[in-house]
Amino acid sequence: MPFIPNTDQDRAEMLAAIGLSSIDELFAEIPAELRLAGELPIPAGVSENELVAELAELASWNTTGARGSFLGAGMYRHYIPTVVDDLQARQEFVTAYTPYQPEASQGTLTAFFEFQTMVAALLGMEVANASMYEGSSAAAEAIVLAMNVARGRKQVVLSAGLHPHTRRTIGTWLRWTPLEIVEAPLDARGRTELGGRVGSGTCAVVVQNPNFLGVIEDQDALAAAARTAGALSIASVYPIALGLLKSPGQAGFDVAVGDGQALGVPTQLGGPSFGLFATRMEHVRKMPGRIVGQTVDAAGRRGFALTFQTREQHIRREKATSNICTNNALMALRGAIYLAAAGPAGLREVAEHCLAKAQYAAERISRLEGFELPFGDSFFNEFVVRCPVPAAEVNRAIDRAGMIGGLDLAPYHPELGENALLLAFTELTTREQIDLLVRALASLSRSLPARAPGVEVKR
Repeated sequence: MPFIPNTDQDRAEMLAAIGLSSIDELFAEIPAELRLAGELPIPAGVSENELVAELAELASWNTTGARGSFLGAGMYRHYIPTVVDDLQARQEFVTAYTPYQPEASQGTLTAFFEFQTMVAALLGMEVANASMYEGSSAAAEAIVLAMNVARGRKQVVLSAGLHPHTRRTIGTWLRWTPLEIVEAPLDARGRTELGGRVGSGTCAVVVQNPNFLGVIEDQDALAAAARTAGALSIASVYPIALGLLKSPGQAGFDVAVGDGQALGVPTQLGGPSFGLFATRMEHVRKMPGRIVGQTVDAAGRRGFALTFQTREQHIRREKATSNICTNNALMALRGAIYLAAAGPAGLREVAEHCLAKAQYAAERISRLEGFELPFGDSFFNEFVVRCPVPAAEVNRAIDRAGMIGGLDLAPYHPELGENALLLAFTELTTREQIDLLVRALASLSRSLPARAPGVEVKR
């Protein structure tokens, strides 16, 4: 769209139309001390080659983690097959924004029908939508679904093991609803402890598996507790882990959500990603977003149509179940291509590599003096390490070795103290990188003061 600035005459006519004679009158309500005096302090323009050189210099400051990265906590570096980039880059897909309108192409609708089919199978559910923004808003939308299903119930129980960003998103989403948020803490094993928090007033129980601390939850027990109280159970999942773990549907959950970034989307400085959302058929009319359905045309040929669109700017208006405005369709397309290319066997193989790398790292790290795994070995590809020094100091040592460290948990789980570090491993992590990490941690162990006789170091 071309930029057409207003001329002096344009501005004069607009001011006259509202009964003012100057721009200063228009902004008279703003105190003078808050208004900019003079020109904006913008440096003079430079040539293109000068600008490129300056940006390259700034980019060189970034830590790339060329020798390895152990940062996860919701965004993971997985291998992306070449076919994902190649197919997604086809012109007919690049221009596809999102399938709202009835004139959406059959190619786009076909891709999303296949996406829905694979997501429903992956999550063990009967129906999936054509994706969401990302995992956090998908979890919030799932609670809205539960609120609409279990009318009259005013409480939602959130596991403390949910990603902190997801918990904050849910808090924002539900701020103007009648729902009260109750948090279920984690026990000494790092698992969700519902206790007596789920009752007749609970509309939803929301858990994450593996949870934010990497611990594998007891899915069956959590889903059963919600079901006994008549509440809907919602599971937020890491899709790669489903190559090995039981699906939410198999565990008895009513709704399954998740972030699809691990399925063929680069980390990209934190986004964009796409969200997964699936549930049982009985809740299909309460689902957010849109659903592509399969049909036949007048000639009996297989065809696809937007079966449900619950967005408020469509015909449902005030009856809408969602105000979602886009679904990052291009990123979801990458997820569909990834799932189709990997297949069940490929997804399992990726998951096995992630688990094996994490198990090897955990075994090596737990043997270092002063380091321990507080939640044991019930994890998938990510685990908490309690260090002998603050996690920030550990990360500096890892950075000096040319790698990106883990997540310092102090701002997110202060009850773990300042020495807790969350480390992640994927199929891209090599044995050599893990050994280099262990050597960086061992250097910290060697710098510890000598232990007093008879004092045991917990491992």
